Amino acid sequence: MIATYILMAVIAYAIGSVNFSVILSKKIAGFDVREKGSGNAGTTNMLRSVGKGAAALTLLLDVLKGVIAIFIAKYVVGNIASDANTAILVQLAGFFVVVGHTFPVFFGFKGGKGVATSLGVLLLVQPLIGGICLVFALVVMALTRMVSLGSIMAAILFPVLTIFITPDKYDYIASGYNYIFFGIAMAALVIFNHRSNLKRLYNGTENRLSFK
Repeated sequence: MIATYILMAVIAYAIGSVNFSVILSKKIAGFDVREKGSGNAGTTNMLRSVGKGAAALTLLLDVLKGVIAIFIAKYVVGNIASDANTAILVQLAGFFVVVGHTFPVFFGFKGGKGVATSLGVLLLVQPLIGGICLVFALVVMALTRMVSLGSIMAAILFPVLTIFITPDKYDYIASGYNYIFFGIAMAALVIFNHRSNLKRLYNGTENRLSFK
């Protein structure tokens, strides 16, 4: 059983390690997006460095990484290994696909901040919480023009919502403390990935998006 959990973590990490922003920036613009702008391999830097179309495609593909990892945990590994706890498989998949996105083995362990991939995880694990976090993030971003602040605030909101919105009707997610700890772990990872943004927010020097 332990081998099954390890296998799921490895599969999810490998999926997360496929960094589409690096692949697309090299294909479309002829450079590694990590060499431009903020140096981050994510949607926002793709928007600033490559363009709207490339950023939109990157966002979609990064979300799909989270969706695919959870799908495999529930419908593939979960069905094959009937003795494994599907809730644990799903939570391992959700956490390690974001770890892979952040520290991609295929791209020198320098990746993105995991926001879009985390969104994909949330939308499949608990659609209601995922939808609330998405709307909340978009509102914060629209009001402040700071993608990082919206992402951080949504990450904080996720574990809070797990306390009040139980996933009992989803048989592949453990409710109670186990689920809350999963929310805390996911939030901590996303916030850790935004540590440089937190410094700039504190100093009042964080970059803002232009809606023009």
